[in-house]
Amino acid sequence: MTSFNRSTSRRLKKLTQIPSIWEGDRRPLSSSQAQPRDSEESRGECILWVDGSQGIVRGMDVVSPELGPEAIVRTLMRAMEHPHSPAKPGRPQRIVVKDREIQFYLRGVLQDLDIAIDYAPELPLIDELFRSFADILDSQIPDLPPQYAQILNEKAFAIWAAAPWNFLEEQQILSLEINKWDVGTLYASVMGMLGMEYGILLYRSEDSLKRFRADVLHDEESGQNLEAAFLKQDCLFLTFDQVDEDEDEDEDLADLPLSEIEPTFGNIHPLEGLRSVLYEEEALVMYVAIESLSRFIRDYRHQLYEEDFPVINRRYRISLPHPDEATKSVSVTVSTMPELAAELEEMAGFDISDEDELDSPGFRSLRDDLIPEDSFLSLGVISWEMLKSLRENVNHYHYAGKEIKQAGDGLPVILIQTSRPKAKTVIENIQAAGGLQAICFNPGANPLEGEEYDLGLLKTENGDLFLFGEFLDQDPIHIEARKKWHQRCQQTNGYCGLIIAKGLTGASRGNPQLKDMMALFEARSLSSQDLGIGTLQLMPQLELE
Repeated sequence: MTSFNRSTSRRLKKLTQIPSIWEGDRRPLSSSQAQPRDSEESRGECILWVDGSQGIVRGMDVVSPELGPEAIVRTLMRAMEHPHSPAKPGRPQRIVVKDREIQFYLRGVLQDLDIAIDYAPELPLIDELFRSFADILDSQIPDLPPQYAQILNEKAFAIWAAAPWNFLEEQQILSLEINKWDVGTLYASVMGMLGMEYGILLYRSEDSLKRFRADVLHDEESGQNLEAAFLKQDCLFLTFDQVDEDEDEDEDLADLPLSEIEPTFGNIHPLEGLRSVLYEEEALVMYVAIESLSRFIRDYRHQLYEEDFPVINRRYRISLPHPDEATKSVSVTVSTMPELAAELEEMAGFDISDEDELDSPGFRSLRDDLIPEDSFLSLGVISWEMLKSLRENVNHYHYAGKEIKQAGDGLPVILIQTSRPKAKTVIENIQAAGGLQAICFNPGANPLEGEEYDLGLLKTENGDLFLFGEFLDQDPIHIEARKKWHQRCQQTNGYCGLIIAKGLTGASRGNPQLKDMMALFEARSLSSQDLGIGTLQLMPQLELE
């Protein structure tokens, strides 16, 4: 058995021994309504030392149930040397506990301190204190109604697995017509495409959604605090957070294992503010909304991956988890809102104004002789700090003609890495064509093979189109990369870049460093609609003898 050091025993014996009896005990501190998201304190054990003669608490700690009997001694030492006010330091004449194991343990540890250790089946003062603690915990409102907590968390993780943020942008709103519990239509906005915050906002009105977007844009331009705009929202929300908040905050949640992700439900209202608590009717609305969203995403995932936000409408019958006699299920109509999405994009300045229009979308010729066949190609992004360094250090820099809006995680870029001589030739050919005007993606098809492609094209100032990449239209990796490309280009008001790098056969192959980058061409991002050339088809060439 562990005992005090001699110096510690001498120090404790110097304390004045007061003629009082102390009660001590260690008990679970839990509520009958405890949920998985309860605090560590509510799942721990409480150690109490009280002076029964004076009726005051001298020491209290909440500890993990895994800690051994040493914990109760540590709390006792503080009760003697550094007690809670108004008690003064002192050593009791007698200690009473109701646990035989604790009694025998304390007798061994405290044998040099002249303190009697007795057993009693009841500890009236401590019993009363623990009853008070239990009443306080039981009176606390849980984050979710107990009958809906498990199923709501299950539905939340189903949304996490579906990852709608991989193909839905924040402005691509889905309407959920519920018409129940005083809720008409909710407007769902999916967060997460930028890898920053993941979740779903369910606005109670279209007006609240638009007003928040307008306030955010105004506050970003004026440099004001966004908190006021945030608290003016009128919505229910589901967000996902990291279980251990002390871990690296810069790490993308999508890269973490499921065990480190936890959902949070709540409500925001201009008069209530933010609360991470749902009451019964709100929990039912949230359940119905998430379930109908999950089904819609399952049924139309392929269509929602398309660059153009499609018109889709579907009705679902959702069975309630705890139906009453009057209501066993609810009918929900889920619809996409392309017109609202376009309005929100225009509000954010994603559209191209008349003065910024590119030259006529017509082109002189389509060529595939610019980019060497063995080049390494990637769609990605460079940080704004990296962009600044590139502009200052690269040998060949082509200015976009207008300052690029620095929004999001950086400038979307096409990176082409080849050998130094070939890179030099590519740069010279682009410069000979007047420079780079735009980067575009356009549908292509091979009728003979029945395959469809997404063609990456470079448009030069002289009107030529150069093919830089052919991507299978249904390749999920390319689909996700293109979706992120589109999102980033929207944030920069349609600007992007082309980087030409050397080092294809060296150590930096596939990951060129700043010293390997030979040219940066800033350009506009052009949609296939703006290009206006339709689907490009591979035509067979017949060789005649």
